Amino acid sequence: MTPQSFRLHRQGWTIFGAVSALCLAGCSTTTYVVKVDAISKPASVTGATIASPQSYRIKSKNPALGEESLRYREAADLVKTALSGKGLYEAPSTEKADMIVELDYGMEKAKTKVESVNVPVYAQTGGGVRYEQVPVVDQRGISSVRTVAVYDSPNTDLVGYDDRYQQVTLYEKYLRITARENRPGPEGRPPAEVWSVSATTEDESNDLRKYLPIMASATIGYIGKDSANQQQVKITDPSRLTDFVKKGLPESAPVAATATPKPAG
Repeated sequence: MTPQSFRLHRQGWTIFGAVSALCLAGCSTTTYVVKVDAISKPASVTGATIASPQSYRIKSKNPALGEESLRYREAADLVKTALSGKGLYEAPSTEKADMIVELDYGMEKAKTKVESVNVPVYAQTGGGVRYEQVPVVDQRGISSVRTVAVYDSPNTDLVGYDDRYQQVTLYEKYLRITARENRPGPEGRPPAEVWSVSATTEDESNDLRKYLPIMASATIGYIGKDSANQQQVKITDPSRLTDFVKKGLPESAPVAATATPKPAG
């Protein structure tokens, strides 16, 4: 192999290694645990006579969120995509909507707790100085033996585990979606609730934007259903489900569909 071909060969392997590293980084996945509560009111209770698919208009339940903010519009788009996965579609106007979907999201006040952490304990073994005799030849060509010091690096070995306590700060992120009939309730009461679903997740991250698509993904299987009690849903990101929610609805799609959209696989 010529020096030039060797350099090209080595360069090729360097590029391949960099691409492989990027692929491994991009292909890594994380699993999140989301707690989901869902309630669905039967038509006999709400008096609803809406056939599937149902149309809706979405609005903010919390006036502080501001429907014109970029964060709200991003959250609303995620929820619209999640709703499309259950065959629901956005009506062209509020008057023509079957339901009003109220959106609320945010993060609770941070809280701290002390938890036990299993920490590995390492110790250095071996190593030190030893002496060896090596042959040497001086400038006159005379051979002799010289004693030299050789330094051996110590080994770092796992010797056990130790329980340590540390304080951690946890942030609970939430996403709440409530669907109400798009007509006044009797005797001036609020419109009847058709269904609602709430998703929460808690860990040390305070990045709400990162968790909104994860929580929206967790709600898809419970929209319009009754969970009976709180369910723990494991969401892997990236995955087909989270990619579906993040991608959003096509901009060219009509506001009110005439056919039921195919649920996310």
